[in-house]
Amino acid sequence: MDTSLPVVLVPGLAGSPRIYAQIVPALWACGAPVTVANHIRDDSMAAIARRILAEAPARFALAGHSMGGYIAFEIMREAPDRVAKLALINTQARPDSPEATERRTRQIGEAEAGRLHAVLEELYPGFVHPSRRDDAALQRIVHDMGDDVGAAGFVRQQRAIIARADSRPTLGTIRCPTLVISGDTDTTIPNSLSQEMADGIAGAKLVIIPDCGHLPQIEQPAATAAALAGWLRN
Repeated sequence: MDTSLPVVLVPGLAGSPRIYAQIVPALWACGAPVTVANHIRDDSMAAIARRILAEAPARFALAGHSMGGYIAFEIMREAPDRVAKLALINTQARPDSPEATERRTRQIGEAEAGRLHAVLEELYPGFVHPSRRDDAALQRIVHDMGDDVGAAGFVRQQRAIIARADSRPTLGTIRCPTLVISGDTDTTIPNSLSQEMADGIAGAKLVIIPDCGHLPQIEQPAATAAALAGWLRN
């Protein structure tokens, strides 16, 4: 097939284009025009999806990481015919739990009080494989991305995540070729929820990346790039 199909990459919560920096060259080498969507300007999934669709090519391959996966599900509900391929990276189809909403609400308050970096410090251990909890370079990337997003953007993202829909009932409506990626040690969104998505989408392929937590693009960039390049080519 024509691998020049445009690719739209959507980062996760408090994520910026930096999360995909080591992945883009592999997709570019496939001949794909690559765009990283801006998902910090709106506070609902519907508004974020509509803006991304307004700025995206007419037909494209879509990859979403974590919150980006929630946005991808909304895009699939809004304009399924525009998405030629779908990749769901360390995400889930389920809505927020009451416990998660309570935690996010507290983090919103912290960010609004000027303590976004304290929230990122709290989140970081759950973002990476246990062996990388003291990795200063990865910690720096997470904090730099937080600065890219900013406190106001982070608050908008959290509000959108809290109010997101349950995407499990619509998994069966997804017809495009779909790749589901997860780290083998993702403690933020467990593998079982990746399996749930793969089981619910006809023909979906599940790839579990070893020695990896919630941020495969920067924890295991070579394996992640290979999986996405294969998804794009096939």
